[in-house]
Amino acid sequence: MSILERILKTVVLDEAIITEKVALSKTAFKIRLQSDSIKNISFIPGAFLRLGIGIGKEELSMKDKIRSYSIWDINSTSGYLDLAIATHSGGLGSQWAIECQEGDAVYYKLKKGNFIADATADSYLMIGDLSALSHLYVINRAVGADKQIASILYNIPKNEFFPDIDGNYPFEVQELLQVSTEEIIAKIKDIAPTLKGYQMVYIAGDSRVCIAAHSFFKNELGWNPKQIKTKPFWNPDKKGLE
Repeated sequence: MSILERILKTVVLDEAIITEKVALSKTAFKIRLQSDSIKNISFIPGAFLRLGIGIGKEELSMKDKIRSYSIWDINSTSGYLDLAIATHSGGLGSQWAIECQEGDAVYYKLKKGNFIADATADSYLMIGDLSALSHLYVINRAVGADKQIASILYNIPKNEFFPDIDGNYPFEVQELLQVSTEEIIAKIKDIAPTLKGYQMVYIAGDSRVCIAAHSFFKNELGWNPKQIKTKPFWNPDKKGLE
């Protein structure tokens, strides 16, 4: 282990133990991390973790040693948090999620980011794929049960879809099993006029969809940038994108 990695483990990152690993669907796992340090987290819905999944693997670059995962659920009193990790991409993070075991130590750092819950709107449209599903679930819970919520979920076969932490399915799965920005834009055109009051959209997942949808809301529908929350989780032509 390099000196830099030793500093990461002992100074920069906090340590937690995997205490539960459960298959959520064909390609997703719930992974629970337990630590006294989690009891001190002041959680903002939409926050995420930098997880040092590759520490100790000398063959990996430093960029590949770190992956980002949304916090799906947290219990600060008991000192645990849950991640929902999709494995369909086949990358290093997916491999780690498949191979990790209960009892393993992991190293993490909490990050707030900008893709967090904003409860000031009257209606919301959630757009995302499997990689973004747990994050959108968190946002949905945080904005309030009295809000109008619509969704466009794409490229999620039904055997890969999983419910939120309460067992419910607040979003409807669309029959969009290929990433088609044209089809997604067409659905936006259908849904946007039905949104009432002050509107907001959360767009996450495939970067190609994020770019196309963000541009459509801003340039075609004329929405204010403050109404458009965008977070690319991955890109098929890049690795390590968060």
